[in-house]
Amino acid sequence: MAKRGETIELAVLGLLHESPMHGYELRKRLNLMLGWGRLLSYGSLYPALKKMLRANLIVEDRTATPGAIATKRPRIVYRLTERGEQQFVTHMSEVGPTAWDDDNFDVRFAFFGRTDMEIRLRVLEGRRMRLQERLDKVQSQLALTQKEMDQYASELQRHGVESVEREVRWLSDLINAERSQQANPAPPESATPRTDRRPQGHNR
Repeated sequence: MAKRGETIELAVLGLLHESPMHGYELRKRLNLMLGWGRLLSYGSLYPALKKMLRANLIVEDRTATPGAIATKRPRIVYRLTERGEQQFVTHMSEVGPTAWDDDNFDVRFAFFGRTDMEIRLRVLEGRRMRLQERLDKVQSQLALTQKEMDQYASELQRHGVESVEREVRWLSDLINAERSQQANPAPPESATPRTDRRPQGHNR
């Protein structure tokens, strides 16, 4: 299972890959990505940013706000270094279990547009396999213990099973769509006719 710090690093690298951002904007975008269940405080974000600065994955640009008072602190904008760009590409090329786990998968999926189809398929299939294994295990245990549970514990178990089943169906739909696109790639756009050709006999 990925550590929370690794998940935050991947999310920061991905967002800064889009464009430089200051801390407030970065935290807002991270919280939208991570979801309400994993809201990120400044107390978690800034230590992660400091660690990434020491590793030369990002740098700080200090810019003064136009018209601001001279004593006002400049706003810090974070951007990727070349090493940070390479690190992001490395993370997004990972197709093993780290890419499938509960913490990393959502962030990886948010940046799927930056990966090729083969990598997307392998990650989606790995995630589906992981969830199917989990589902089979829970269902077998449920069949053995359901009689011993009270109404509410049983209902909670059923809710968990249904949630995993929904995600497995969703993943299967995504995988089928990717495979369909792989089998029937979009035709290349026709070349635009040139309009600057000179008529024959007028060459100089």
